[in-house]
Amino acid sequence: MTLRNLLSLTLFTVLFSTPLLAAEAFKVTSTLIEDRKAVLATVQTVDMTPARARIGGTLVELLVDEGSKVEAGEVIARVKDEKLHLEMQAVQARTASLQAERKLAQIALDRAEKLRKTGAGSQAKLDEARTNLDVVVKNLKAMGSEKDLVLQREREGAVLSPTNGRVIRVNTTNGAVVMPGEAIANIADSTYILRIEVPERHARFIKVGDEVEVGNRGMSTLEDTSYKGIVRQVYPEMQRGRVVADVSVDHVGDYFIGERIKVYVATGQRETILIPCDRIFLKYGLNYVLLADGNEVVVQPASAHADQCEILSGLRIGDEVLMPMTAQ
Repeated sequence: MTLRNLLSLTLFTVLFSTPLLAAEAFKVTSTLIEDRKAVLATVQTVDMTPARARIGGTLVELLVDEGSKVEAGEVIARVKDEKLHLEMQAVQARTASLQAERKLAQIALDRAEKLRKTGAGSQAKLDEARTNLDVVVKNLKAMGSEKDLVLQREREGAVLSPTNGRVIRVNTTNGAVVMPGEAIANIADSTYILRIEVPERHARFIKVGDEVEVGNRGMSTLEDTSYKGIVRQVYPEMQRGRVVADVSVDHVGDYFIGERIKVYVATGQRETILIPCDRIFLKYGLNYVLLADGNEVVVQPASAHADQCEILSGLRIGDEVLMPMTAQ
């Protein structure tokens, strides 16, 4: 090789190779990350409320079935009590009788007032007639209140939904005899949450307001397309050595109650090495990275965190890693 060629090669190396290597170098440092554990959560409703019959009788109309969506105050069934019809007939008959007594008492009062004006009647007879009319009028008012009471009991035969939500279970059928307070259907509140159970050893790491990652719906084996959830409540009582917590997540209203889904919760922090995932290349079936000194070393990558990969072995703090294309 001539001196001229040697100088040209040296100049090319200084001007082009060194700046590119320096510009592409990633210095390895220690990073503090959160460990996350995958647990299975079940879809639950915030409240499960029974729709109860307010009177006893026969269920004559059932307007919902399992899966029906209902609104608060909506009629979902009707209960009829035949005795209420008989009570109404008795109230009407007594009202008619009192109205006749009122007419008679009014006639007696008018006669007593005329006799008193002429001096043929006594003041005592006049007072007695007035009192009798007053008693009959008050009895009529009481009978009107009793009629309103019977009508209200008839209206209470309508079984109302206590909340907005979905019917999870219907406990009876048309024609069945029900008692006051008996649950006709169970209504799941429209607000759905994910309920998780975390092992006791991780209890101190979970608290209200923590952010969790929610994986694919159900038991899908596809790659997770995680989205975020927030811990809304941590229950103070452990169950079977596990901490129970509720997670608020958007867009779970179309899930089934009891459906399972993977949730990743934080279980502590640790130091590790993270490098950009694009610095790792495959060679001879192994994962390699290119160091700034030109050496290629085998590394053992683990899970990815956004666009960075965790390295379990092969690198040390202070190493400088280049892009794979720089080596070519």
